[in-house]
Amino acid sequence: MIETSDKPRIEFTPERLERAKELLTHYPEGRQKSALLPLLHLLQEQEGWTPTEGMDYIAEFLGIQPIEVYEVATFYTMYHLDPVGKHVIEYCRTGPCMLMGGEEVYAHLKQKIGAQDGETSADQLFTIKPVECLAACGWGPCFQIREKYYTHLTIEKVDEIIDELRK
Repeated sequence: MIETSDKPRIEFTPERLERAKELLTHYPEGRQKSALLPLLHLLQEQEGWTPTEGMDYIAEFLGIQPIEVYEVATFYTMYHLDPVGKHVIEYCRTGPCMLMGGEEVYAHLKQKIGAQDGETSADQLFTIKPVECLAACGWGPCFQIREKYYTHLTIEKVDEIIDELRK
């Protein structure tokens, strides 16, 4: 394949390529597209986000059209389509969290890290990402960083969490 772009080609590292090949064995012959979600996770783990060049590589790897990968990556909020900070803070913006003080808490969070929705803080530590329901309606307001939920948030709790993550 001839490279026509100035951007370097993104490929899995040898270790991740072995993992990708192993993932394909979990699906029936001819159903390799079923591995798309875990392959996107591998890409994001490697790159820190899901760049278009990486999605193109996955499409080629699976023998599918790039648009099929883009459709999936843009549908799920767990895939970052732009570079992100070390900690991606996904906060619930739906009714129950807002009724429990989320609007004030999230405004404080944004001020504390110095970034607005979809932005990354100047120190590259935090990206703030509003999401629909984190399925923790009884424990709001809440946000999630990777697999960890932070619930019953107050301004004081937000300060403690952010200060600890800055260490």
